Amino acid sequence: MRAAIFCMFLGLTGAAFAESHQDSITSHGISAFGELKYPPDFPHFDYVNPDAPKGGTMSFRGFLASQTFDSLNQFILAGEPAQGLGLIYDSLLVRAYDEADAVYGLLAERLEFPEDRSWVVFTLRDHAVFADGEPVTASDVVWTITTLKTDGSPNYRIALEDVASVEALSEREVRVEFAEGVATRDLISEVGQMPVLPEHYYQTVDFTRSTLEPPLGSGPYLVDKVDAGRQIVYCRNPDYWAADLPVNAGAYNFDCFRYEYFADNTAAFEALKAGVYLFHEEFFSALWATAYDFPALEKGWVKREVLDDGRPSGAQGFWFNMRLPKFQDRRVREAIGMMFNFEWSNETLFYGSYARLDSFWENAPMQAEGMLEGEELAVLEPYRDQLPETVFSEPAFVPPVSTTSKTDRRLVRAANALLEEAGWTIGDDGLRRNADGEVLSIEFIDDGPAFERIVLPFAENLKLLGIDARFELIDSAELEQRQEDFEYDVYVARYILPLSPSLELKILFSSESAYTPGTANLTGLADPVVDALIDEIIGAGTRAEMEVRVKALDRVLRDRMIWVPNWYKGAHWVAYWDVFGRPETKPRYNRGINYWWWDQARYEKLRVEGAL
Repeated sequence: MRAAIFCMFLGLTGAAFAESHQDSITSHGISAFGELKYPPDFPHFDYVNPDAPKGGTMSFRGFLASQTFDSLNQFILAGEPAQGLGLIYDSLLVRAYDEADAVYGLLAERLEFPEDRSWVVFTLRDHAVFADGEPVTASDVVWTITTLKTDGSPNYRIALEDVASVEALSEREVRVEFAEGVATRDLISEVGQMPVLPEHYYQTVDFTRSTLEPPLGSGPYLVDKVDAGRQIVYCRNPDYWAADLPVNAGAYNFDCFRYEYFADNTAAFEALKAGVYLFHEEFFSALWATAYDFPALEKGWVKREVLDDGRPSGAQGFWFNMRLPKFQDRRVREAIGMMFNFEWSNETLFYGSYARLDSFWENAPMQAEGMLEGEELAVLEPYRDQLPETVFSEPAFVPPVSTTSKTDRRLVRAANALLEEAGWTIGDDGLRRNADGEVLSIEFIDDGPAFERIVLPFAENLKLLGIDARFELIDSAELEQRQEDFEYDVYVARYILPLSPSLELKILFSSESAYTPGTANLTGLADPVVDALIDEIIGAGTRAEMEVRVKALDRVLRDRMIWVPNWYKGAHWVAYWDVFGRPETKPRYNRGINYWWWDQARYEKLRVEGAL
């Protein structure tokens, strides 16, 4: 999610994009910076095939935060929601994936707002209905925002905290007011991208409970089959009200989407090879380098491809839980980070597939580099007395380069010195303890064995420092619960930060989210300078101003040593059975799979050849 920023609305006041009514602007969409690419009468997005045929089934491996699911309620903290639930819901506004931050009307026919974006009136389309035929009304929008703000998961509550009021002006018009003094650049977009829920449905269904009963939405698909923890299938709603809207042209071409869940990566990969599911994104370099030699691929039945990713490459790493006293000293975190030998891992384990990550906005214009100077220095100068001198005197932190032998003795010595300086000394038993006699220990947890081959060499290097390091395999439900309750030493995670950073920064890095169970603030970071920089980013008036402020935040976060950064590749590794067609143009900021279609001729060819 992304948040709110105050700015003058650039470009949308022209006749081609919006009509100005006295002190407000009426438009078919909204963008954080600059004008909208698509005019009010656009027929479809440029990256789709508006004539794509409908039919067939797209099937995936169900694999995001967990390898299982036990709930169809994605809006609360309880339960592990199934993948793909967004298919059953519509929102007021939807993204265009060839623009960095533009949204266009879906449920909302139009929106009206002042230049300072302190409020917005959404006008709903008069033919919008839920899957049971009941109309989508302003009252449903009011109920949705009110309910998510009070009873939704912490991420929803934080996202909506700047909504001061929401009011139905008529059956089709809803007005949202934002709190006085908050940054408002992205608030309209954020509220507009929230799923709209049916008030009448939840009069008899408890919103606050986890459930496997298919919920009601207004989106293009319905839940068709649920096998908890194993499979979920969504099939097209034949009466979908918005099938012919320009924002949906060329999208949702499959009759059904099926997500298959597997106990481990080996079982999942074998299922792909057997055609149990048809599209797979590979996240493991060893498999990508060595396992793609199976018969279906050699015969051309399965295609293997690298898709460019125009987004920041993703912030993946070992995130320290700094709520724990043992990780509150920066020197301890730095010493631990020195023991992760990326160079050896990349050569030995990853087949040279990756580059080392150092930035939270790797491979993007917001990545801090070199010495602090110019406009970025001007951003951080007011906080000089609250920041370590290293922010100003040293280049933006880059992890040290290790030798390609598993253990770099030079870094072991440097890390040992840092730990000694921080008061952690080695006793007669070879374990490192603080003044209270507490052993410095690190437990790595995961719900699958894939990371074990990476963590164990890291743990062996940590043991050379006298650190009691170990890896524990736990089940998916326990992993999810421990993350929500912040009961871990370090947590392995990857977050893809958007091109226009905003509200998600509060969820990831702010004091507000540090001790709120269920948020994505994995490290428990609660830093007034970070909070202030987040507010400055949300308040940026131009993209150039925003990017400078994000660079400053990136520099500060890296200096804080809140994680041990991992690696990146800046692309998607995919393999799929050759039964799909797709548009000529891939959207820059999305994989584009939702715009593929079923190619019956290709399927028949594979069927005749005995492939499927």
